[in-house]
Amino acid sequence: MNTLLPTSIVGSLPKPSWLAEREKLWSPWKLDGEELCEGKRDALSLAVDEQRHAGLDIVSDGEQTRQHFVTTFIEHLNGVDFEQRETVRIRDRYDASVPTVVGAVGRERSVFVDDAKFLRAQTSQPIKWTLPGPMTMIDTLYDKHYRSREKLAWEFAKILNQEAKELEAAGVDIIQFDEPAFNVFFDEMKEWGVAALERAAEGLRSKTAVHICYGYGIKANTDWKATLGSEWRQYEMSFPLLQQSTIDLVSLERHNSRVPVELIELLRGKEVMVGAIDVASGAIETPEEVASTLREVLRFVDADKLYPSTNCGMAPLARQVARDKMIALATGTEMIRAELSGANPLDVTASRGVR
Repeated sequence: MNTLLPTSIVGSLPKPSWLAEREKLWSPWKLDGEELCEGKRDALSLAVDEQRHAGLDIVSDGEQTRQHFVTTFIEHLNGVDFEQRETVRIRDRYDASVPTVVGAVGRERSVFVDDAKFLRAQTSQPIKWTLPGPMTMIDTLYDKHYRSREKLAWEFAKILNQEAKELEAAGVDIIQFDEPAFNVFFDEMKEWGVAALERAAEGLRSKTAVHICYGYGIKANTDWKATLGSEWRQYEMSFPLLQQSTIDLVSLERHNSRVPVELIELLRGKEVMVGAIDVASGAIETPEEVASTLREVLRFVDADKLYPSTNCGMAPLARQVARDKMIALATGTEMIRAELSGANPLDVTASRGVR
């Protein structure tokens, strides 16, 4: 990546109201058949335009063609029955009705490659695609077949690797695996979770990333955060392992979190995607707030390894809020670029009409 401090969103953007109910996770589609296929592609194109208009450097699909970052991938696999549902505890945080693993899991064909090719055709900018990580996938299911979280995770890792290689062939520059489960299941993460993630990324030439956050800005997650005390030190468990891993880029939550910023030092040498936008609030960050977050982080990350981003996905937010947050991210990052180059950062905000 030639751009200094390349900006991007982590994953999702809000969907248009004509495609799905606004500001809601797992929102049912409002279209079906050919109209749904066309509507998803239209929404993907809009997401690309909004990111480019905001000034982001790395473009994604905004997860416009999927209802959820985990289940949409799983529903295309063999061995999982979506009619046979059980209630499980998701990331030890809230109860949810989930599908059941009833047989050997497998993938007959790529899930996202056609959408990735469509995204690639929309822009000449670097593009990123997100996939659920193996540990987060198993935490979103009830397993009647393998009856072993580790065995199921390794099976998913192999399937994810197949998918990732096809996405790479379709022109995806960064393949990101979402593993919020790494902030919860520390023993499993140490024993086999990071190894399963590395298996999912094995042999890829595209840049690989892992995203670990404290979740979407939904009540179950904000309630959980309220129990974590004055310092959130969960990253202290994962960062040393990931610093030694084969994964290129580590994505984390920072702005308005209680994560001690010095924990990022544990990743020294890795590329780091730092959340400078709070997705649990509708308040729009100022460019100065974004810049302040990045200045703080630059004490622990070399500038040529820093990727400014959002804390997590923005699917539950209003569309205009998400747009304004992306603009704040891009503008605040430009201010830091100007400082690093010796230019006047005020010239940046003036050129974008930011007050």
